[in-house]
Amino acid sequence: MRHLCAAFSSIATLLRRQASLAGGSMLASACLSGAALTAAATTAQAQIPPADGKKNAGIYSCTTADGRRLTSDRPIAECNTREQRILNPDGSQRATLPPALSPEEKVLQEAQERRLAAERATLRDAIRRDRTLMLRFPNEAAHQQGRSQALDDANKARLSSERRIKELAQERKPLTDEAEFYKGRPLPAKLKQQMDANDAAVEAQQQLIENQKAELVRINSRFDAELARLKKLWGGAAPGTLGPAGDSKATNGISGSNAGEAATAAASGR
Repeated sequence: MRHLCAAFSSIATLLRRQASLAGGSMLASACLSGAALTAAATTAQAQIPPADGKKNAGIYSCTTADGRRLTSDRPIAECNTREQRILNPDGSQRATLPPALSPEEKVLQEAQERRLAAERATLRDAIRRDRTLMLRFPNEAAHQQGRSQALDDANKARLSSERRIKELAQERKPLTDEAEFYKGRPLPAKLKQQMDANDAAVEAQQQLIENQKAELVRINSRFDAELARLKKLWGGAAPGTLGPAGDSKATNGISGSNAGEAATAAASGR
């Protein structure tokens, strides 16, 4: 705007000089200056972009079902179910406005978006778990140490149950000796109650031992699966691309090269 004012001032000065040389009166000079003012103002106004932003608005164009070609400065209601081209002022195509979705298509699209969002969330979880696993076990020695500690804890619990069974056997002996005096006769209620309680405690400890043996198997299986996974991660496999634990396929039905792309998208937060 400063440049326009300077240009206007120069034009007005030149016109005044020309009017003076031509012998014109002060009134003529003023008129010429006023004309210059009007011209400069008109030029400045022409260079100010429209306030409503329509200068850069696209031109919408489409062909109706009956073959009519329509254009507008906004989306065309008659072509809601048809593709609309968005053109630049020079006629080149800027973008495409797809047809409006039907209610059924909207339902399908929303279901698809939910499925993709769930897959992305699953991948993010897989990436997080793999990274956590690698931080916990940076090498095979660290993983073996973790296995030994887990097995040691389970073995301690098993040994504790075995010691308790031996203690219960010692507690049972005087009860059994006392029961010898009542052969062929009903046992006193208190003695019978003590013997039943001892039997129940032994049975409970035996069940604990079976559970602890199963826990040892589970721990070894888990660490075996972890080690197989870690070897791939240590070897350069991207976190989140190995699928669920114990599964060499890609996560949740995403297979092949798509698994890597999906994992990259999940890692970037998309």
